[in-house]
Amino acid sequence: MPADLAVIGLGPYGLPLAQAAVVAGIPTLGYRTGPEAGSLSPAELRRMLSGGFRPATSPAELGRVRTAVICAPTPRDADGGLDLAQVETAARTLGAHLRPHTTVILESPVQPGTTEDFLRPLLERASGLRAGRDFHLAYSPSRVDPGNRDFTPANTPKVIGGLTPACTESAAAFYGRLTDKVVRARGPREAETVQLLETNYRHVNIALVNEMAVLCNDLGVDLWDVIRCAETKPFGFQAFRPGPGVGGHAVPQDLTGHAGRTLRMVELAQQVNHQMPRYVIQRAAALLNEHGKSARGARVLLLGVTYKPDLADQQATPAQEIAIRLMELGASVSYHDPHIPAWTVLDRPVPRADSLYEAAAHADLTILLQQHRTYDLQGLSVKAQLLLDTRGATPTGAAHRL
Repeated sequence: MPADLAVIGLGPYGLPLAQAAVVAGIPTLGYRTGPEAGSLSPAELRRMLSGGFRPATSPAELGRVRTAVICAPTPRDADGGLDLAQVETAARTLGAHLRPHTTVILESPVQPGTTEDFLRPLLERASGLRAGRDFHLAYSPSRVDPGNRDFTPANTPKVIGGLTPACTESAAAFYGRLTDKVVRARGPREAETVQLLETNYRHVNIALVNEMAVLCNDLGVDLWDVIRCAETKPFGFQAFRPGPGVGGHAVPQDLTGHAGRTLRMVELAQQVNHQMPRYVIQRAAALLNEHGKSARGARVLLLGVTYKPDLADQQATPAQEIAIRLMELGASVSYHDPHIPAWTVLDRPVPRADSLYEAAAHADLTILLQQHRTYDLQGLSVKAQLLLDTRGATPTGAAHRL
C-alpha cells in the first residue's frame, strides 16, 4: 500500500505523530534525519508495521505522499540558539522530490518566522515550485507529552497556521484525521509563536516554584503543603512543582539576537532552573554534614536518572550534572533506575544497584531524582539511612524534601 504521509524526523516529535497516524489508519512513511533520540519497544514497532508504517529506503519515496511533516529536532547550538541543521537537511531532501499539490507542514520547535523565511526558500529552490501556489505550506506546534495517558494526539487540539488560507485548510484537513479539534491560527508566525509561548510558560512557572522551594527551605516552610493548599484555588492558579532541574526536549527561547529583542523573564527563568542541580548538591552536602559525614568519600545513591517518570528518555536530565558535581566532591556515586540498564557520566560507567533496598540501606545518602511508579517510597524511606526527596513524592515526614 502506498504511503499517504511522510514523517521526516523520527525523534521525540516525529515518532508520536507517526504512531498517531497509524492508529488513525493512515499509511505512513518514516524518514530519519539523523541519530534521533526517539525509540520504540519491539512490541510498539510490530504494531506500527502491521498498521501501515514503514521506514523509507530511499529519499525518492518522499515524492509519493500527499502530506509531508518535518519533525526534525532543533537542539541548542553553541551560541544557545536553535540548531536548524536537521530541518535544513530535511527541507533539501524533501524539496528535491516535492510534487505539486503536496502539503508540507513543519512541527519542529523553531523561532517565529522560520517557516516563511528559512523553510520556504529551501523548498522552493530545491523543487522549482512555489509555496502557496504549487504546494501547501504550514506550521503546527508539536504538543507531545511523553508518557501522558490522559492527553493523547486524538484528544489534544492541534494549532495550524498556513502560508495562505488554502494552506491552512489543507493542513487542517490532514490533522482532522488525527485529532478531535483543529485550531486555525492567522498564519505560520502566529502558530510558531504559540509553540514559543507554551514552552516558555512551562519553564517560567517551574522557575518560580523552584525559587519558592529555596525560599521556603530558608524560612522553614513546607512548600509542598503550600502547593497543596494553593491548588485548591479554582481560578488564576495552576500548580507547578519544583525539582532538581528541568529536562526534556522542549528548549526555552529568550529570542536573544532575534529581531533585536529578548524575553528577559525567560532568560531569568533559565538561570534559575540551571541553578537547581547545584542547589541539590548544597542540600545533599548539608544533610551529610548534619549527620556527621562529609561529601568526600560518602556513598550516594541516585534514584531515577531520566528526565520524566516512567520513561527511559534522558534528554537534558539534571541527573547528569548532579552526578558530576557529586563526583567532583569526592563522593562515590551509584544509581538505580528500572528504565536505564546502564548509565555513563563523563564517559565512565556508573555502578548500577541491583537491589534497591539493599543499596539504599548501604548508602550514606539516597537522593530521589525521579519518582518512577515502581518505587515504593514508604518502604524506601524506612530502609534508607538518609533520604533527600527532590520531587516531594514521599509521605510527609518520611524524608528530607527539596
